[in-house]
Amino acid sequence: MDTEKTVKSYAKIYRKILNSGSFGDIHQNMAVYENRLREMYASNNFRKHNIYPTTNTTHIYAVIAMCLELKRFGLSDKEIIDTVNHGFARRRNFFKRLIRMIDKLPNSFEIARKWNISDHDKRVKDGSIIYDYFNAGKDKIEYSISGCKYVEMFETYGIRGLCKIFCMTDTTSYENLTRHVTFIRHSDLSDGNACHDEIIRRKRA
Repeated sequence: MDTEKTVKSYAKIYRKILNSGSFGDIHQNMAVYENRLREMYASNNFRKHNIYPTTNTTHIYAVIAMCLELKRFGLSDKEIIDTVNHGFARRRNFFKRLIRMIDKLPNSFEIARKWNISDHDKRVKDGSIIYDYFNAGKDKIEYSISGCKYVEMFETYGIRGLCKIFCMTDTTSYENLTRHVTFIRHSDLSDGNACHDEIIRRKRA
């Protein structure tokens, strides 16, 4: 990883976040964020966490650094989540458009089913997620997760609840995949003991 290039890339997103509110001297706050992220990338914590092929630890740490900086301004967790999501709106909107295209396909449930099975296999292989169970039937997938490296990373920095930024990725995705798929999230690990989801084939009349 080219640390300086990566830091500068995420700093541009953080600048967008700072421009969206009243956060004082933007240049000074940018410098503080960049220094924090450099230190985090050089830390033993990063080396410990940056071993899972299915987990983009570089990206997760950049988001954690943003959350920690925004906490300095006294924002609530909800405000931080909304603010960070605003900073990544372009990326999120790209995936929304992609998912809406998939939603138009008659086999969109099968695509979601295969993606979940593939993701489960990869996560189990690299140990980034611990499943209590994973049941993949013809018309429904249901699983419960009790261990997640995303949550562990946020918890390492004392902000476990803000991992909901990543937990929300699934709910945001499935909100745009509704013609043939019903998604039910019973709980997630950011504020609960398990991530329990159901992905169900929607029967059309």
